[in-house]
Amino acid sequence: MSGAAVDAPGAGVGAAGSGSGRGRARRVLAVRLDSDGDVLLTGPAVLALGTGADGAPREVDLLVSPQGRAAAHLLPRVAEVRVEQVPWSGYAPAAADPAALQALVAWMAGRAHEEVVVFTSFHQSPLPMALLARLAGAPRVVGTSEDYPGSLLDVRHRRPGGADGSGGGHEVLAALDLVAATGRAVPSRPRLAVRTDLVDAAERALPATPAGARGLVVLHPGASVPARAPSPAVAADAAAALVDDGWAVALTGSPAEAALVADVRERASRAASPGVGGRAGSTGAGGRLVDLAGATDLAGLAALLRRADAVVVGNTGPAHLAAAVGTPVVSLFSPVVPAERWAPWGVPTVLLGDQGAPCALSRARECPVPGHPCLQLDGRSVVEAVRSVVGVQPGGAAGSVERVAGPSAAGTRGGARP
Repeated sequence: MSGAAVDAPGAGVGAAGSGSGRGRARRVLAVRLDSDGDVLLTGPAVLALGTGADGAPREVDLLVSPQGRAAAHLLPRVAEVRVEQVPWSGYAPAAADPAALQALVAWMAGRAHEEVVVFTSFHQSPLPMALLARLAGAPRVVGTSEDYPGSLLDVRHRRPGGADGSGGGHEVLAALDLVAATGRAVPSRPRLAVRTDLVDAAERALPATPAGARGLVVLHPGASVPARAPSPAVAADAAAALVDDGWAVALTGSPAEAALVADVRERASRAASPGVGGRAGSTGAGGRLVDLAGATDLAGLAALLRRADAVVVGNTGPAHLAAAVGTPVVSLFSPVVPAERWAPWGVPTVLLGDQGAPCALSRARECPVPGHPCLQLDGRSVVEAVRSVVGVQPGGAAGSVERVAGPSAAGTRGGARP
């Protein structure tokens, strides 16, 4: 367990930066030790922690895993970001490192948090983190726990729903419910948000959108959990169908997903009309299928998603990043986890995928059913969903939108976005 880091995002919270000792500020520590998407969904709750139950302001530090670091830096009004790989969280956690854990406790003690709020998913426990908070001297620790917490939690919140993850409301609301349990006011219509200064700066580095297209669709074929991603064949069929429908399509992915994205582009280029494919910056006339894998950091991806008319993506971080910048989403949603908890929040959304497939609620990392049938989608259904979610129908009629999670923000082409 190495690579711990403390970063001062400078997101407009005043003189919070490096550790400043006890008594200088009233600080709260928010903890979310998951991936970028989870951190983004916790954003409204992190923002709500910035006002105490007494109505006075608080500085909010954020403790995240390396997998959530990029999103943590995009959240507004965070004083410090601490990055730590802990042994109780993640798909392949490292062994416990006593020195690293002691350093984390020392950092917490130095920041003198008056309250530590531990955000978790329904299957996770806040108690390991609560123990470290107690060792750091935190006077108040808050978490959601089904297990008996002993003296580790001052506020023990319980989330409704089944042990399989069904019920219990969306993750955005679950995090806000935990904040409400601290006595704070929470927004009635929460929205995801990212720092617009970072996104605006990243926007300037993006390549131009290909000319002559109906609009721009971002298609992100990968996912951090393989069972939640469409197959390359399905993604390629969708990309080809979108290009043939007149859209410019930007294929995105992390550097580790470059081979996947290249495969999808090659398949789609063969299936679509001639002359549509290329790398970012290619000189091919009229190329409307562009490979941007590894070409942006998370702020750059946010800028690209904000520019897009719609985003086609599985249940993974870019779906929530698209929602945070107000772009409608066509969600290729594998039911291994429930859509009621993890669908894109607060933007027009069309949900595709068989939610009653045999893999439903299995939390499987690799699809347990041969052929990945829950996401066996044809390209035309994706085109129809994109047309619907951006209000473009044959003949120009406005389309209906299935809003599967949260209050919808305006997000049709030409409309205001949050």
